[in-house]
Amino acid sequence: MLVEVRVFSGLEKYLPGKRFGEPLPVELDEGETIKELLEKLGIPEKDVFNILVDGKHQSLDYTVKGGERISLFPPVGGG
Repeated sequence: MLVEVRVFSGLEKYLPGKRFGEPLPVELDEGETIKELLEKLGIPEKDVFNILVDGKHQSLDYTVKGGERISLFPPVGGG
């Protein structure tokens, strides 16, 4: 199944050639989770703070469904 992944705020460093917010199609097997998606992409879990799936917050154990848009964000500091 195919999902669309977008990474933001520095996570694009793990995806050579991809830029901030640029869509990346990723093929996953049925039943795979966000955690398995991160492993497949080579993005360390510790570097991901917020996960949105079709605009809704999800956790690492969320089971992905085909056609979903997954956005990954690191912790962001500021002040």
